[in-house]
Amino acid sequence: MLNFAEVFDVFEIDPTTGHAVWSGLTGTRTALRRDGYTIDPKALAYCPRQWLDERGYVDAELARKHPRPWGI
Repeated sequence: MLNFAEVFDVFEIDPTTGHAVWSGLTGTRTALRRDGYTIDPKALAYCPRQWLDERGYVDAELARKHPRPWGI
């Protein structure tokens, strides 16, 4: 069985345009709540649990080294 975690992109609002801009972070529901981010259910994705760091965010270096599993 595959061991995937639910993760969500973290967006910030650009004050000049009012548009949401990806902050470069993707993390678990627990990490985002802990750090005060709002969770947008439309930003849901899945990643292997091995890609998560100790804080609950996706380790970008690990994600770049491996193919994306989103099509599974």
